[in-house]
Amino acid sequence: MTTILIGGDVCPVGSNEILFQTGDAQAILNDLLPVFRQADFTVLNLECPLIERESPIEKSGNCLGVSSDCSQGLVSIGINAVNLANNHILDHGEQGLRSTLSACKNAGINSFGAGVNQRDASQVFVHEINGQRFGFLGIAEHEFSIAEKNKGGANPIDIIEIVRVLRHTRNKHDFLTVLVHGGKEHYPYPTPRLQQLCRFLIEEGAGVVICQHSHCIGCYEYYQGALIVYGQGNLIFEPRPMSKPSVMQGILVKLCFAPDNTLHVEWIPFLQSCTIPGIRRMTPKQSDKCLNGFEQRSKEIISEETVHKKWLKTCLEEKYLHASRIRGHNRLLRILNKKLHFSDWFYRKKTKMLQQNTVTCEVHREALETLWRNENIDF
Repeated sequence: MTTILIGGDVCPVGSNEILFQTGDAQAILNDLLPVFRQADFTVLNLECPLIERESPIEKSGNCLGVSSDCSQGLVSIGINAVNLANNHILDHGEQGLRSTLSACKNAGINSFGAGVNQRDASQVFVHEINGQRFGFLGIAEHEFSIAEKNKGGANPIDIIEIVRVLRHTRNKHDFLTVLVHGGKEHYPYPTPRLQQLCRFLIEEGAGVVICQHSHCIGCYEYYQGALIVYGQGNLIFEPRPMSKPSVMQGILVKLCFAPDNTLHVEWIPFLQSCTIPGIRRMTPKQSDKCLNGFEQRSKEIISEETVHKKWLKTCLEEKYLHASRIRGHNRLLRILNKKLHFSDWFYRKKTKMLQQNTVTCEVHREALETLWRNENIDF
């Protein structure tokens, strides 16, 4: 039996940072330490760069980063590989990415999903265990972390390039796991497009697809006999004050391969950074409640219509947030729009249609993306 353990997002900030710097495996994993130690191979998503000094980039959203000696914690808990394809790996620029790659290499930890350029970032990492070749690919939604031809960063969700990589490497591995850093945060279901993407990855040869990034436990499905997980929750990521309780819950995915290559999956629910640092198993009652919700949501997404309806409902609930975002409203205007809905009547219908066409038409969107990527160039 070969076992591969996959954990969710790890960002050892706050009270968890000292545990990682000192490599205190017992304090980090508590009663889950044996689970990690017994696995043949353990993978997680490293949600922040390991840095020598701060060099934060200008971006929308939080800039994350921890001391490079936090790699000691990864070693102590038995991490064999980290996925770097996420929206924070470039928070401290290419300098932070290089220090992360260096820290992982020096600690003997494999990394994938990010690199010094897009070609490097798109590589499938292959590791042989008990005579079987396991491949791992990391991909991330486009935020402020994406690699380009001559720029380091995360491997983007670019369907054309992904298919090229999958077809080129098909004979180099026996089983492929794809980690997708995408989906809506704090939303325990796939969006219609995310479900479509993950199913397509299965059609292109992936054996397991796991979506991370959502910071909550989602649901799962089997498509053409292969597993797709839509949200593992955080592995270790200290929540902010007033955070939703769901950010303190996560699920480890344990892939168990029998000698005949049949796959059995185990779900291991846990609590993280809840009252005290680190992670620990849920009580039997907590575990039953967690897994029952996981199973119920999984039954719901069998219906694509349900997936579409739930997504539409969520979008309508956040209609004025998105209306403010596209118009660049500051915090005060966003709050006012949420209460007064002035974006419904302040902007003419023709203005809204122009905005819609600019965002949805491929060539207009490409023009905007090109200008944003080159905003420092004098046109």
